[in-house]
Parts: sequence; structure tokens; C-alpha cells
Amino acid sequence: MKRRSFMKYLMSLPVLGGALKPSGASASKARPATGPKQHIVVIGAGAFGGWTALNLLRQGARVTLVDAIEAGNALSSSGGETRVIRHAYEQRIYVDMVVRALELWKESDKRWGTHLFHQKGVLFMGQERQFIDAATVHMEAAGVEIEIIQGSEISRRYPQMNPENLRWAVYEPDAGYLMARLATMAVRDAFIAEGGNFQLVTAKPGPVNNGEMGALQLHTGGSLTADQYVFACGPWLKELFPEVLGDLIKVTRQELYFFRPPASQREAFNQDLPVWAEVGSPFYYGIPGYNGEFKIGDDTRGPEVDPTTQSRAPTASGIAAVRAFMEYRFPPMKGAEMVDSRVCQYSESKDYNFIVDRHPAAENAWLVGGGSGHGFKHGPALGELIAGQVLGNRKPEATFMLSRFASLDTTHS
Repeated sequence: MKRRSFMKYLMSLPVLGGALKPSGASASKARPATGPKQHIVVIGAGAFGGWTALNLLRQGARVTLVDAIEAGNALSSSGGETRVIRHAYEQRIYVDMVVRALELWKESDKRWGTHLFHQKGVLFMGQERQFIDAATVHMEAAGVEIEIIQGSEISRRYPQMNPENLRWAVYEPDAGYLMARLATMAVRDAFIAEGGNFQLVTAKPGPVNNGEMGALQLHTGGSLTADQYVFACGPWLKELFPEVLGDLIKVTRQELYFFRPPASQREAFNQDLPVWAEVGSPFYYGIPGYNGEFKIGDDTRGPEVDPTTQSRAPTASGIAAVRAFMEYRFPPMKGAEMVDSRVCQYSESKDYNFIVDRHPAAENAWLVGGGSGHGFKHGPALGELIAGQVLGNRKPEATFMLSRFASLDTTHS
């Protein structure tokens, strides 16, 4: 079915649990949890699924979390060692979510005795002011501490950098980076420790009849039945629900590189330089310091790929481009040895916003995804939001609902 036809089909359906209600509409009630606890299965143990399962458990549900591979595996979008956590967004909803998420990351570190959040500071910089002007308004309104740095001041503060063509920078002292793989595993372990049921199994959606999804089909030949199902399958979500997501999500290939600073510059890069991002096209960002390495990546969306079969080897052109930028912006890194690389993927929604909504034809099935390259940091806060909606205690967030794509189709077709 073509997407425009599908959108017309969506809008013609009866309202299913608030999935197609207009902005501001209240959530339909969740399945009543009379008698035994409501049983909810979450499919996918990444940043979205793991935190959702843990929050559902803490809010009183009986929860089974399933994944085909161990949490934090290298194929997933939640794999790898580090992720940036920053408040700089042009949309207020994400600024507020990061404020809450950071609070929960710190709380979790205390509860679990971990060090998943590293407060290294984050420096956003660039030429055009549209992004930073909008972001600073939202950050200041949300009470986020920031410092505006003019171009001429950048080189004094950060002598590792060449400030050419940089007109502004904004520094967030309370931000930094997260340990991604370890965090995903820690959430899984906490879920189990608090009474959740974790299973390593491949699960496919059950049949949809009379407005509800039936039992999940397992690769073992069995099935798994629950009151509700939450599909948080990262780059595989579109593959499971092509009739719903169609071209609303695409999976893109993203390369990351790790360089070793020269011996004379290791303190300057590992200790003194914050996490950074240069807003523009391309959009480079980096996390210096972890494991003594200088991580750098290009946030520009790569080619569309299959997350299961794509090559995990970096391209020669990608290496050349990132080295040219690095040596221009960070001259002391000229000739630095590349010690590692990674290839992952973004699950990018059509408008870069997350997707959190019911399946349009199954009131007891939820679709969660569209991390769009910026989702990991939000995991704890998004897990709270999703759990509240699934249990009927929270209104749907219009920004994340499927119905928003209908207007996008009309506008951009």
C-alpha cells in the first residue's frame, strides 16, 4: 500500500487506544489489571526496551523482556562503548527529557554502584546561529547551566582547537557522556534483580484479529502470550511492521573512528577537552578521553542498509574525510594513529522524532523506535513515559504519535 493511501487508511480507522487521537487527547485506558498483575512483554533489550521494561516492572506490571541477542550486543543501536548526553536541542520536549534522564542516570549510578555517566562537559560550536539560538532559549528556560563562548575566546579556552570559521560555542558543564554497552547490560541486570523475566529468544509479532495482537511466535517453535506487547526493536522495527512504518523509518549506516592522541598531547585531549560537536554539514562530534582515545563520528546520515547484513568495515572515503576534518579542527592530531573503528546504524524517523504509539490495528501492541541517532541518552526518561502510557497512567505525547505523519505526507508529498 502506498504511504498516502496508508495514511488515509489510518485516519479512517476507529480510534485505537488514543493512537489516532489529535494532539492533547487523553490516553485510552489500559487493559484492566484485575486479579493477577497485568503481563507485558517487551521485545528488544536496547536503550528504549530495557528502560521501558524496568519502569513497567517498577510500576507494578509482570514483565517479560526478550531479545534475540544479549543486551548491548555489537549489532544493536545501543552497542558500542560511549554516547553523548547533552541538552542542546531546538525542541523543548527533548531538553526537558534530557533534564529528567540525567537525573535518572545519576540516581541509577548511586543505586547500582556504577559509573555510567561521566560529567566531562559538552561544547557545541558552529557558524550559523539558528540552532544555538533556539537551543539556548530552551536550555535557559529549563534551568540548564550554560556558558556562551564567542569565537575569539574558543582558542584561549581550548588551545587544542583551530577556531577558524567558528562564530560561537555553548558549553554545558553538567553534561558529558554515557557508557552505552555497560549501561544497557546494567539495566538488564537490574530488571532481573528486581523480579523481571529476561529471555534470549527471537520473537515475531502474533496475528492481529479483532483489534488485538495474539501470541508472539518464537523461533523455538513455541509462543508467548501477554496482555500487552511493546516492540522496541531498534533498526529491526521497520522489518517487523512494514505495513505500518513503510517509509516512515529508514536505517542508515554510520561510521565511527578512534584515534590515539600523540604522547605530548594525551593530557590535553584526554583530560582537558570536553565532549564536543560542530553543528553544520557535515556534523562532526567527538568524545575524547575514554580509554585514552579520541572518538570522532559524522552525524550526517549515511546510506540506507539492512542492520543484519550490512558491512561493519569502515570505508576508505570515510576515514579520509574524518581525518581531514580532525587534522583541520584539531591540528595536534595530525598524523594520529587510527586504533579502531565501528559501524553502527541510526533508525531515523521521517521527522527525526521518536515513535511511541499503539499499532493502528492492535490496541494491545505498542511500537517504540525512531531513535534517529539521538535516542540513547533519553532512555530512562523515555522508559518512564512509555510505561505510563502502556499502563494507562499517562496521556500520549503527540510529538511521538503515528498520526503526525499524516500531516507530513500532505505537506511534503
